[in-house]
Amino acid sequence: MSDTAWTGVAVAGIAAAYALASRRLAVTPVTAPIVFVGFGILIGPVGLDLVSLQQDSAQLRTLVEGALTLVLFTDATTVRPAELRTEGALSGRLLSVGLLLTLGAGWLLAWPLLPGLTVWELALVAAILAPTDAALGKSAISDPRVPSLVRQTLNVESGLNDGLVLPFFVLILAAVPGTSYAQEGEGGTFWRALLLSPVLGLAVGGIGGRLLAWSRDRRWVTRDWRQIYVLAVAAGAYGLAVITHGSGFIGAWVGGFAFAFAQRGSERPPHDVARTTELAEYLGSLLAMLSLLFFGAVLLGPALQHLSWRIVGYAVLSLTVIRMLPVALALLGSGLKRPTVAYVGWFGPRGLASVVFGLLVAEEHIRGAELISGVVAVTVGLSVLLHGASSVALATRYGHWYARAATRSDLRESAATPVTPRRRGPGPLEQPDS
Repeated sequence: MSDTAWTGVAVAGIAAAYALASRRLAVTPVTAPIVFVGFGILIGPVGLDLVSLQQDSAQLRTLVEGALTLVLFTDATTVRPAELRTEGALSGRLLSVGLLLTLGAGWLLAWPLLPGLTVWELALVAAILAPTDAALGKSAISDPRVPSLVRQTLNVESGLNDGLVLPFFVLILAAVPGTSYAQEGEGGTFWRALLLSPVLGLAVGGIGGRLLAWSRDRRWVTRDWRQIYVLAVAAGAYGLAVITHGSGFIGAWVGGFAFAFAQRGSERPPHDVARTTELAEYLGSLLAMLSLLFFGAVLLGPALQHLSWRIVGYAVLSLTVIRMLPVALALLGSGLKRPTVAYVGWFGPRGLASVVFGLLVAEEHIRGAELISGVVAVTVGLSVLLHGASSVALATRYGHWYARAATRSDLRESAATPVTPRRRGPGPLEQPDS
């Protein structure tokens, strides 16, 4: 049997084993990302050596790009402009002031800890590690004991900040000599990736959404094919941007907004868009877990063999100071209590977007690619472990604090807020099987 076949058997076995125990594990510190990353290390070069970046780079790139495309598209479809205007003040702070401060802090602290990287490579590290991923600490958002305002704030932030970081990532990559974007130049990159790609995504998503609404009104399309149609629209938005040498991720992200807007404009029930994108969300979640599996194999496993205090130090700072200080500054004057600010600050896990960006950089011919990949790998790996293991316990502890505090005084946290359902990762707590 070939190595590829053994890899397929191993991946299938890991996914099946987790599926069989998913309900039991959902209330423990052992999260899906911990399981998949851990087994990824086992099947990688430091373990069974069934997969490596050198031999399987093309397949891995297809997998992770497909995962991020679906995640970006479906996350964008959950955003409702009316909710952002009324309840999105806190997430707006995190996505504007908080995100910019995170990028700045990540760049500044990388300077003394990662010598040998250029100014733009240091900025690249900051941009790769700026997005957050709720799937790595799902209990922090799904636990009903956590007030809905806090859960929705974290939900919206993790759903949008990966898309908002994309322009920074693309422009910085264009400024680093030797990258594929650098060949286009910053002017060409700005035009193709930041102007043309959003326009193409807007067109594909908007027209695709209108055509689906038109077909549904005439009862031409079945429920199953509606969901398959969403996959085609997401792939079209991504592919058209790539064909024009732009950013497929930006195209898919903008396409998701346009698709949802077109669907809601057809006077369908608010939950109808969520039903239409179910397949894309589930598939995106599965591909995201598989991406973490291969991340453990090709990036984290090898990186663990070349650890240094500088890499570990930056990883720790990335998950604490670089995340929590900007959050605290962004939430000044919001009326939130300190435990809430600390809770929001801590639960900023690094996940799929950082993995994809890290793999893309690993394939670029730049001098600092190996060091950047190592820093990203260790940071995401540490995040998978710490945020996953702490999510249940800290959600419970914070929920108990909130219950006590809410009985003594009126809290800003008590504002009633609808929480957008999101399936970022298998095994959600909010919809357990009966």
